[in-house]
Amino acid sequence: MPDNLEKNPELGHVYLVGAGPGDPGLITVKGLEALRTADAVVYDRLASPRLLAEARPDAEMYDAGKGRDDHRMTQTEINDLLVELGLSGKIVCRLKGGDPFVFGRGGEEALDLAAAGVPWSVVPGISSIIAAPAYAGIPVTQRGMSTSLTIVTGSEDPNKPDSTINWDALAGLSGTLVFVMGWKGMNDIVAALTSRGVSNERPAALVQWGTTSKQKVVTGPIGEIVARGVEAGIGAPVAVVIGEVAGLREAMAWFDNRPLFGKRVLVTRARSQASKLVKQLEGLGAEVLEYPTIEIVPVRDPAPLDEALRNIANYDWMMFTSSNAVQGIAARMQAIGIDSRALAHLKFGVNGPSTARALAEIGINADLIPDQYLASAMVELLNTENIVPTNVLFPRSEIGRETLPNGLKELGSNVDEVVAYSTESPNDTGDLARAAYEEGIDYTTFTSSSTVRNLVDLLGGSPDLINTSKTVIIGPITAETAKDLNVKVDIQAKTQSIAGIVKAISAHSSANKNAK
Repeated sequence: MPDNLEKNPELGHVYLVGAGPGDPGLITVKGLEALRTADAVVYDRLASPRLLAEARPDAEMYDAGKGRDDHRMTQTEINDLLVELGLSGKIVCRLKGGDPFVFGRGGEEALDLAAAGVPWSVVPGISSIIAAPAYAGIPVTQRGMSTSLTIVTGSEDPNKPDSTINWDALAGLSGTLVFVMGWKGMNDIVAALTSRGVSNERPAALVQWGTTSKQKVVTGPIGEIVARGVEAGIGAPVAVVIGEVAGLREAMAWFDNRPLFGKRVLVTRARSQASKLVKQLEGLGAEVLEYPTIEIVPVRDPAPLDEALRNIANYDWMMFTSSNAVQGIAARMQAIGIDSRALAHLKFGVNGPSTARALAEIGINADLIPDQYLASAMVELLNTENIVPTNVLFPRSEIGRETLPNGLKELGSNVDEVVAYSTESPNDTGDLARAAYEEGIDYTTFTSSSTVRNLVDLLGGSPDLINTSKTVIIGPITAETAKDLNVKVDIQAKTQSIAGIVKAISAHSSANKNAK
């Protein structure tokens, strides 16, 4: 918890938090703690939705976004809101893009808070002034090339007779110049420098939406940089880098050279299970929109499962087709005071490596894993090995398929099916997904039949928006469900796993690039 984050019943505390330049992973640990624990969040227009999702569910959210021609709140109104919230006893996170005190007007907010007697603190953030060039492969200082960095606001007209910027001094500097908020007046900035002796051939770079999946970089001599930017469709927000270091971009580009850079992937997997998939896709450069169509929750009525566990000696096998079922069993064992020693006599069958890993996490190794991660493959393997379980406990969700229990019964096994976990549909996924598809989605991932069914339901029963993207299906059963719902099956993973989905997307994206 950040310093002094205890709520005063009479006076609150306002944290001026730098959210970083756009990549949500660049917020500081202290800044994230302030965001997660605040009673109220006042955020700027560049704040990542991924960061806003970290706020408490009951936190008051205030959109204070300001663009050049779109002011939801004036700066005075923002200052007044912060004072009002602080005086009412609330802990406030004022989430600002970049760093609060680097062209962020955080100083103005701090002065008003201090004048009103509201306790406040600043949590510095990473500024786009250094981060945008870094993500473009441009170090703002480099030994033997640039030993100084000068930061300039581009929002002041160089032609003003009373300009506070010493343009003669800037033109005489040999180090790196970085202009922010300067795209609209870039022609005047270039003219102001070149008319004072800066060579038209001096290297320059434009970095738009630095550190995000929308990042676009244009390089060239300063005399041509504006024309090149216009040709490339560059627009605000832009960081302008002028100096020899801009010429290092070609050799040092890394962020936008990743294989899935610029691709937007919609992940439907339950939030509790999605982190591995999200991290792998983001590591390859994709922008991942995590809109789960199901949420895994504890079993609503645990009594039947508890009874089965208390009578576990009656079973010789336990079958799992989901890691969620393993976790559900573990939770109920702990709740009723049973440990893994009670399961020592059992054999365990699982449908794949992820379920086997979940089982291993509670100290149990799987006895049987089919080569194909299908319930039908488990039945075939039992038949091939001449194994006929006598009494099987099959923990599952309330919406699971009947393939495995029916197959076991055909082999001659007695099967007790118990619900080990429940699922719910998140309330906001439909609207969020609809907006995402309207902006454009390259790939939609489906990891189970329920994710397909639920997304179609949340989109009003129509697959049309989903079919504007390429669908990536984890396996044949999920593909069958997709076809039944008229959802296209564009790509099917060769291996039914998260790694299989990532490989399928990477291979498809690479093939498309090579075909161009």
